[in-house]
Amino acid sequence: MRRYRNVKIVATLGPASDTYETIRALHEAGADVFRLNMSHGTQDDIRAKHEIIRKVEQDLDSPIAILADLQGPKLRVGPFKNGSEELEEGASFRLDLDDAEGTIDRVNLPHPEIFQALKPGARLLVNDGKIRLKVTKCGNDYAETEVVTGGTISDRKGVNVPDVVLPLAALTDKDRADLEFACELGVDWLALSFVQRARDVIEASALVRGRAAIMVKVEKPSAVTDFDAILREVDGIMVARGDLGVELPVQNVPPLQKRMVRKCRAAAKPVIIATQMLESMISSPMPTRAEVSDVATAIYEGADAIMLSAESAAGEYPIEAVQTMDNVAREVEEDPTYTEIIEASRKADRTTVADGIVAAAREIAETTDVAAICCFTQSGTTALLTARERPRVPIIAMTNVRDTARRLSLNWGTDCVMTPELSRFKMAVQNATRAALKQGYATEDDLVIVTAGVPFNVPGTTNILRVAPCNQKELSSTDQD
Repeated sequence: MRRYRNVKIVATLGPASDTYETIRALHEAGADVFRLNMSHGTQDDIRAKHEIIRKVEQDLDSPIAILADLQGPKLRVGPFKNGSEELEEGASFRLDLDDAEGTIDRVNLPHPEIFQALKPGARLLVNDGKIRLKVTKCGNDYAETEVVTGGTISDRKGVNVPDVVLPLAALTDKDRADLEFACELGVDWLALSFVQRARDVIEASALVRGRAAIMVKVEKPSAVTDFDAILREVDGIMVARGDLGVELPVQNVPPLQKRMVRKCRAAAKPVIIATQMLESMISSPMPTRAEVSDVATAIYEGADAIMLSAESAAGEYPIEAVQTMDNVAREVEEDPTYTEIIEASRKADRTTVADGIVAAAREIAETTDVAAICCFTQSGTTALLTARERPRVPIIAMTNVRDTARRLSLNWGTDCVMTPELSRFKMAVQNATRAALKQGYATEDDLVIVTAGVPFNVPGTTNILRVAPCNQKELSSTDQD
């Protein structure tokens, strides 16, 4: 299904979007990737949504990526005797391992790992940072704190610990079970929560064993610090601005977002911008001007994808939210300023033959009248490298590997087309020109660029480029083996 934009749209599924009719409508409206949140619902619920997505994919003959988002550790306080208490600024408040119900003076925090890592001066943020505590004294089973920012604290509110690296694995027992379930189900991407360092990714990779691409949600300050090492280990990044904006000063998030997008692009790895992009559309058919500007900013920065969370999972207007993102994306990408920004930010270390081939393809596309770049790919790497160049023409990724086509649905500017297994470059050129015509990217008067690797069907061998006419008679007269 052809998209008239480059940036991709990720839509989270939930109670508002769990039927065949809605999921199909979301895809037709513009959703390229569907996110399954493992924090909500049972494995049977996830399996049912997965089956519906694959049915939509089959019915529309359009590869769709499925992203399973693992929950990760959830740090929460225990229950209160009165259900809630009002903490006042300057008051003392204790957190400990005592199972007794909470009072105005203390509450259970059933996570000994936190106490082992805390030091005086460290901050504890409760209920998305609405309550801020400063540790004054701590031990292996308690922390005495001063209330810096007061407010209502109630049963099982979340706790963030931004100032220390916690001795917690990114994967809980639930996550490990969900990871195996998702891989057996056949999801295309796995998103890891609570990643603090590259070692967390390496541990998860050993469990995934190549059955899905791995994405890290950057939501901890320690992950920002270790970002370069994390990026080397993953297939993609999600800038999860929710927890990141709680654990860091909110003014730090926009520049961090820009830097992470540029680093991901230089590494030819997809990056998603997530959280509160069209938050008001949970209950309103129209977004705010600020939200539209936020979506546009992510697109101007060159993000591969923008994501809807509660807007499409639980909101009243899921399809309208996708349509809004699609409309904003089209408008931004038609702006000459967008092209100027994208091309001015093109920075990549080109050290391989494949790097040179895709750079040449982009140069030719910009200096001649070429309709599209058709790249044959087994693993998806060639398409990723081509997208890194951000060419002005569409990218058609030709592959005989269904999993590759699905994963590339997240990739900037890439339309994935399934092709039979080929053995000769001549056959590849013929398939590419026919696909460009069929998908509406070219007419018989147009030229396309075809890149591939010889020998065929060997990942990482991109070494050939041809500018080919889409007119089949003209192509036959100039074809060579």
